[in-house]
Amino acid sequence: MKLVSFQVNTPVGTFTRVGAMHGRQVVDLNMAYVRWLADQQEAQPYRLANAQVPPTMLEFLEGGSSTIAAARRAKDYVTTLPTSVKGPSDEAILYSAVDVQLAAPLPDPPSLRDFIAFEEHIAATSKKRGQAIPPEWYKAPVYYKGNHRTIIGPDEPLSWPLDTAKLDYELELACVIGSQGKDISEQRAEDYIAGYTIMNDFSARDIQFQEMVCRLGPAKGKDFATALGPCLVTPDEIADLGALTMIARVNGEEWSRGRFGTIHWSFAQMIAHVSRGETIYPGDVFGSGTVGGGCGLEMDRYLKPGDVVELEIQPIGVLRTQVVSARE
Repeated sequence: MKLVSFQVNTPVGTFTRVGAMHGRQVVDLNMAYVRWLADQQEAQPYRLANAQVPPTMLEFLEGGSSTIAAARRAKDYVTTLPTSVKGPSDEAILYSAVDVQLAAPLPDPPSLRDFIAFEEHIAATSKKRGQAIPPEWYKAPVYYKGNHRTIIGPDEPLSWPLDTAKLDYELELACVIGSQGKDISEQRAEDYIAGYTIMNDFSARDIQFQEMVCRLGPAKGKDFATALGPCLVTPDEIADLGALTMIARVNGEEWSRGRFGTIHWSFAQMIAHVSRGETIYPGDVFGSGTVGGGCGLEMDRYLKPGDVVELEIQPIGVLRTQVVSARE
């Protein structure tokens, strides 16, 4: 499935709900399950649906494989009904994709870890500093913890951050954890992945490198925003992860192109490393780090106000962000 978080406007406010793409429609999975239960003559369809297929993405992921299975069953059921598809009290279940606003697929991850897992990228950035790749990089996957409270979604504008003169994009794939675990073997690690999404780890390079001279960070140079989206694709939808083509465009011009298969440290290795003596949880986000050539730093090209950045990884889609001045 291609899972999304989408916003619904109601008389009592705007709510973000979990859905699944179906062609040009978005299926509200919680309400689809309510309809399925009601048609099975279940006495308490709303109560059971909220427990089995929760309406928000983090709760949905915490439900694990049984929630995924129930959501698939409900989606398949409502999309084959021959008549108008509504909930028991005439609630909407199907929405036109062009009429809904997508949020980040996981707007509130419990944690965000971003790795530097592509050898070509760390080689290029090390060269910029007049250094070789540290030999320690080859010993274990290296990551920093980002700000999980500054997630932005597709088509959500990014206000010009801080006083940077070198705002950069970073072309990444991310996996989202779907099961709690600790001391996970590399062989079993992929079983803990709920799905994949595109990640743009925006960076204020001048501020980042200034603070990292002190051998901590990055922090302020990245903490202002990380974009995720447009959807969370379950692993069964991607036949060959290594074959994925990763593209970045700025104002329609291609700036970067890479292949995920060039990664040095796999997601399975990342999960095994992080979970050693430490528990990982549903909703934890693991960024791959930037694919080789996948950022402006490597080309000495930086963003400016008004630029539109598009990261594309199919079959996930296109993650689009416009940079706006701080006054807008």
